[in-house]
Order: sequence, then C-alpha cells, then structure tokens
Amino acid sequence: MNVFDCSIIELPKFEDAAGNLTPVYSNIHVPFNIKRVFYSYDIPGGEARGAHAHKKCHQLLIAASGSFEVILDDGVNKRTILLNRPFYGLHIPPGIWAAEQGFSSGSICLVLASDIFDENDYIRNYRDFQKYKNK
Repeated sequence: MNVFDCSIIELPKFEDAAGNLTPVYSNIHVPFNIKRVFYSYDIPGGEARGAHAHKKCHQLLIAASGSFEVILDDGVNKRTILLNRPFYGLHIPPGIWAAEQGFSSGSICLVLASDIFDENDYIRNYRDFQKYKNK
C-alpha cells in the first residue's frame, strides 16, 4: 500500500432545514465491515494524535466537527489531507503511517475501524514501521 491508495470518500448527505444527516453503512459507504467506532475530542491546541500504522485494520477518519490535517506516510511518499467537512471521510488502508495535527477548536475526529482494538495490530514506532515496510 502507498499513500495514493488512501482516498477521500464522499458520504451521503441529507439536507433539511432542521439540520443535515449523514448515514454510514458497512460495506456500502465504506469499503469494509465496521467493527469499532471511536472519536477524539477536547484536543488541546498544538497537540497531535495518531502517529501509528496498522498491519490489518482499515480506518475511515471523519472530521465530525471542526477540522484537522492527516499526514500520510508509506515509508517513501508523504501526503497531507485536510478534513473539514462531516460528509467526507478519509479511508486509510493497512500499512500506512498516519498522524493527525492542526486541530481546530472544538474539533472531533470520528474513526470507523474494520477491527476491534488489538494492540498487536499497531506499529507505534516509526523505525519499526520502516522495517515492516521493507520486508
């Protein structure tokens, strides 16, 4: 996998005077079965999140509120994606180092994941990631 395998997915948006609605279905709107949902919020200014890769897990990151940047790295190429609309998600397949930064005030990073939490699936050290990519 490389950073160009990461893609922005436009999610459905139902507009109404009372507010908008975006539904998300496994294997329909996202290219995997969703097994875990979590979100980061109350992130202090200047802080970064993520900074890891997964061996098997796919993720879809959504700026449910506010905005932030996602730095993608495949060990050779780097790419920065700005997420700032709640009806767009960034699909990150396994084998991509991802870090989130530049969170706006009140931002919420919603993550849909293909697997339940498994610490053994994480690569948290960048040098270990480089070794993993060079196998």
